[in-house]
Amino acid sequence: MKLIVGLGNPGREYRETRHNVGFMVVDEIARRHDLHWRADADLAYAKSFGDPGFFVVKPETFMNRSGFAVSRFAGYRNIELEDLLVVVDDVDLPLGRIRARRQGSAGTHNGLKSVVEQLGTTAFPRMRLGVGRGDSRRDLADYVLSKFEPEELPVLESFVTRAADAAEMFAAHGIQKVMNTYNPDVAEPDNND
Repeated sequence: MKLIVGLGNPGREYRETRHNVGFMVVDEIARRHDLHWRADADLAYAKSFGDPGFFVVKPETFMNRSGFAVSRFAGYRNIELEDLLVVVDDVDLPLGRIRARRQGSAGTHNGLKSVVEQLGTTAFPRMRLGVGRGDSRRDLADYVLSKFEPEELPVLESFVTRAADAAEMFAAHGIQKVMNTYNPDVAEPDNND
């Protein structure tokens, strides 16, 4: 059984922000499969019983504590690390760019740092979704917690659709096929972010 985790922040005020693009992707997957979210102590999850079957999860903790929910759910469901995909925003990639990796560092992303800390390893697949960096003079925390600009919304819609396609590909075929299909340069090494 595969596990697809979208990272974001809970609450209405964060719903359409750049930091919540991971939530947008798992929401799209749930919509496509008519999955219904179930609440657990610190996360929302849904299960697909199709072929392939998979879980989608949204931690209901704030981004920098996402690892607690991910680790607990993966452990309880006996999910192997190679069957876990963490979907997260990335300011170092331009809006609309997807970069999948088999493993790698958390970089500066606090959500990924939390997952790495709680799992005790960097050896799990992740899919970074480019949200751009914006004005370099603007505080980065404010930027990722801002909503997308109106002119970005058409790009965002197709981007979330492609990222959901990539996550479903992971559930069916694993991370290598996602890397081969969606990474901008498949010749890049797959062990670094």
